[in-house]
Amino acid sequence: MSKLDALPISISGLTKSYGDIFALNHVDLEVRSGEFLTLLGPSGSGKTTLLMALAGFTRPDHGSIRFGEDEIVTMPPHKRGVGMVFQNYALFPHMSVAANVAYPLKLRKTPKAEADRLVEEALETVQLGGYGERRISQLSGGQKQRVALARAIVFSPRILLMDEPLSALDKNLREQMQIELRHLHEKLGMTTVYVTHDQREALTMSDRIAVINHGRLMQLDTPRQIYERPANRFIAEFIGESTFLKLERSGDRISFAGVELDVGEVPDGNELSLVVRPERLTILNGDDPGKTNIFPGTVRDLVYQGDTTLAYVTLADGTDIAVRAGMRSEAAIDTVSIGERVALGLKPADVVLIPGEEA
Repeated sequence: MSKLDALPISISGLTKSYGDIFALNHVDLEVRSGEFLTLLGPSGSGKTTLLMALAGFTRPDHGSIRFGEDEIVTMPPHKRGVGMVFQNYALFPHMSVAANVAYPLKLRKTPKAEADRLVEEALETVQLGGYGERRISQLSGGQKQRVALARAIVFSPRILLMDEPLSALDKNLREQMQIELRHLHEKLGMTTVYVTHDQREALTMSDRIAVINHGRLMQLDTPRQIYERPANRFIAEFIGESTFLKLERSGDRISFAGVELDVGEVPDGNELSLVVRPERLTILNGDDPGKTNIFPGTVRDLVYQGDTTLAYVTLADGTDIAVRAGMRSEAAIDTVSIGERVALGLKPADVVLIPGEEA
């Protein structure tokens, strides 16, 4: 299949409530043409409600949805021209693979010869060429997911919606399919909105991530910015591992446990917390640390995890903090023992401050 013309999506003031509970609370979101955007959040956050509103299966109470220049918020699902991949595949078990893939073309009354060509082309695109006559019951989970994807793209939609499509697969297959889906998106270029609660999946696949919680858009940015510069504590906790250190402020001077820190630009607010990722810390080995921020502590535990080692260190204020190092790194983590006093280093470039009232 060749690259498709993509459409941007514009969402404005989208609201959906069930009684006193807001599933969507005045969501504003722009999805760029040809972008792979992931809606990421915990169960009940509103991400699937937003996707269903785009698909037309949920009618919002208020707000606007535009595909390109067209307002579609009241348009029925079958007229929106979007491809949809569901969490449970939603395949017809009594039909062959080819018949399942051809179903959207049948609804559009595509001539048989053209439909046969498009079905075979779609199956080749998802690496299932020659599988057309097989029954759904003869397929593995990964193959079923590819059939569902072929059905979603067979009519060349300009927008593709995907609702946790890999959640039923085992870890290795899931990771393989993440890369395949990403490559397929690069090949076809359609605007893709993808729902998941798996933060690693979102980081792996997305051009940008929209983090949603309690029906609100919490942050919209690239995977790197979402991970390295989370906007608040919820995002820092939900994406990756973090420890939060409560800081003291005096003007532009920031300190922890009485020790002044080099933190760069200081945001507004007297209540601030420092977000610390385990892989950003190092155990200093006595060399001059330069401008590195230093946190003294005592090693409480060491955990070998194959590709990495974790050291759990208790700081001066009693906070337990994790330090992670790869097995082939030159970090001093391999030379320490439980009960040993150590100094942890955090470079100023790795400092992330968030408002303390959100802790």
